[in-house]
Amino acid sequence: MGTKKNFVIDTNVILHDYNCLKNFQENDIYLPIVVLEELDKFKKGNEQIHFNAREFVRQLDEITDDDLFTSGASLGEGLGRLFVVTGRVDSEKVSASFPERIPDHQILAVADWVGRQHPNMKSILVTKDVNLRMKARSIGLLCEDYITDKVVNVDIFDKSNEVYEGIAPELIDRIYSSREGIDLSEFDFGQLLHPNDCFVLKSDRSSVLARYNPFTHSVVRVHKNRNYGIEPRNAEQSFAFEVLNDPDVKLIALTGKAGTGKTLLALAAALGQLLSYKQILLARPIVALSNKDLGFLPGDAKEKVAPYMQPLFDNLNVIKHQFPANSSEIKRIDDLLKSEQLVIEALAFIRGRSLSETYCIIDEAQNLTPHEIKTIITRAGEGTKIVFTGDIQQIDQPYLDSQSNGLVYMIDRMRDQSLFAHINLVKGERSQLSELASNLM
Repeated sequence: MGTKKNFVIDTNVILHDYNCLKNFQENDIYLPIVVLEELDKFKKGNEQIHFNAREFVRQLDEITDDDLFTSGASLGEGLGRLFVVTGRVDSEKVSASFPERIPDHQILAVADWVGRQHPNMKSILVTKDVNLRMKARSIGLLCEDYITDKVVNVDIFDKSNEVYEGIAPELIDRIYSSREGIDLSEFDFGQLLHPNDCFVLKSDRSSVLARYNPFTHSVVRVHKNRNYGIEPRNAEQSFAFEVLNDPDVKLIALTGKAGTGKTLLALAAALGQLLSYKQILLARPIVALSNKDLGFLPGDAKEKVAPYMQPLFDNLNVIKHQFPANSSEIKRIDDLLKSEQLVIEALAFIRGRSLSETYCIIDEAQNLTPHEIKTIITRAGEGTKIVFTGDIQQIDQPYLDSQSNGLVYMIDRMRDQSLFAHINLVKGERSQLSELASNLM
């Protein structure tokens, strides 16, 4: 146990994680009253932040201790006390640098006031707002990001597939000839493999694409299978199809930069396995333009979200273009859309739905919080497969980054589970121009 500290928390921390009060250990927490006023603006709505605001306020309401506004209310065994700072708190330091009386500056004033009340303790402002952290530092206040759910090791998103060299030629020959694969004990990889890891095995005369199958504890060959007209163009795409087509792998993360084929591969694999599922569901979170709500846009609900869903329809059109205009495959896709066996819609519209026997693809998952990812996964019923796709370098949410978004959090927590697989796509296949821009700009 370290030296006890005081933490002042910003509104965005609560909107990110409504259970945040449980994550400060024995330290005391100060909640400026302006934070509650800001939370009040988020109590109505269907997005995750609205749910988080409501849940936090419910938790606060369960604390019946009147000391909440004076000497603090206990948060439980092993935890500190919670204080709600009411009334106007003045800070000459803050008002001299930031005279405008806005919520951010009021929170800064509380952080300064707490520090002056407890000169022998560290008082730290916790906020996911980079600009507010810069303001705090500029006037000498201690501050930090909310890092409870941050992932430390994100270098796995930069590398391509593993290549193991020096493999005995006879082992590779046996992998080619065996449908069941070869027991893992016959290999010496020199490091621990994660379930469903995919890699290249090389000898001095041959090579093979392979995967560690955790269900059979064997190394099996990865075939370059075609899915609904889409053929893998590189080893990583072959790996993606390998796990996407495996009914035992229920949860998949496909990461990679723009143009690597993440969503296209997931959709093609889903269409190729339609007989195994009642429905294919494609969804993506909506990140409003210029911080404006969807209500800003004209039209009904479907018309408002249509521009955000267009990239998903674009991927569907790529698949349709693999076939002649009057082919049965195109007619089947059109029929699936009409019968709603294939549904493309905003993620907010599927919230609360139970997903049974569904092939569910969540696009742009890097814009989801860890709690949002958990909420989606826990909706999975029997016979459901969930695929998350995303590029952790293209995050559009202001309070998420490459370490704290839900996609990397899920990968970090799930990577040792047999029913989970992660494939990182590195090589862009959209076009030579797209690949050039992704690498150089």
